[in-house]
Amino acid sequence: MPYIVTLTLNPTVDKSTTTGQIIPDHKLRCAPPKFEPGGGGINVSRALKRLGTESVAVFPVGGPAGLLLQELLSQEDILQQPVVTVGRTRENFIVVDASTGHQYRFGMPGTELAETEQQQVLTALKSLPGNPDFLVISGSIPPGVEPEFLVKIVQAAKARGVKVVVDTSGPALYRLLEEGVYLAKPNVGELSRMANIDELDNEAVAQTAHALVRDGKCEIVVTSLGPQGACVVTKDLVDHVPAPAVKKRSTVGAGDSMVAGLVYGLSTGLSVRETVRLGIACGTAATMNPGTELFRKDDVDRLYHWLLQNTMLSSAA
Repeated sequence: MPYIVTLTLNPTVDKSTTTGQIIPDHKLRCAPPKFEPGGGGINVSRALKRLGTESVAVFPVGGPAGLLLQELLSQEDILQQPVVTVGRTRENFIVVDASTGHQYRFGMPGTELAETEQQQVLTALKSLPGNPDFLVISGSIPPGVEPEFLVKIVQAAKARGVKVVVDTSGPALYRLLEEGVYLAKPNVGELSRMANIDELDNEAVAQTAHALVRDGKCEIVVTSLGPQGACVVTKDLVDHVPAPAVKKRSTVGAGDSMVAGLVYGLSTGLSVRETVRLGIACGTAATMNPGTELFRKDDVDRLYHWLLQNTMLSSAA
């Protein structure tokens, strides 16, 4: 079984509920809340579990919400390496208006991660036994964390022969690409900002991603195109893959699910073209479920086989 580690620097407990109708200034009667562990890397670990492989989730944790986060992960049998911090773990809030089906997502900021606590995170990663096959750095960056701290993590991982997968944004993403990683998953907006272009068409997406590969910033670029699917670029491949049409109920966790599919595919020997289709299947399947729920494995299997049958031949032509 592959040895995969996920890093979530800004974890959360996601609380979701439903109300009949959202009306300003009214007391809204809500359904019983549902609590789920959240944050980029944590969701990747949860999704990998659903695909049938283990991973170790490394994350800072503090306060009552932090204890709940660990309990929720234990209920899903996720292997954990928490780093106890002074600051409290944040909580996000998601409400669905039943009258319209619209989802309202309230993302709270994380508390500052002190330099000593950052060092504890780095120590926890370095002290993991053996050499992981993959390190997935995913999610937002909390206050107090500079991109150079992430560079230290990547350098330590690469020194051990670990393949680094990055799914973050802004200065952290740009700096890690300068350092060089194995796989990056920007969305089309991030790629546009890197290219200093307002909008990128499919050809420009491929060209911009290819420039990252050519310049040694990563070996594989998977650009998420939202409902249009994704574009994967390596030094030998450009493959635009449309997403299958499904009834979307929530987008929470879709990007993290996609990353899990990508890492699972690469770690189990799938080709890059098969891997990106598995990633799209995972991300699309996650949108089919309400609230903060991730995908169902049977949905992933069905969508993945559809993508193999309906897009592999056309993209090879």
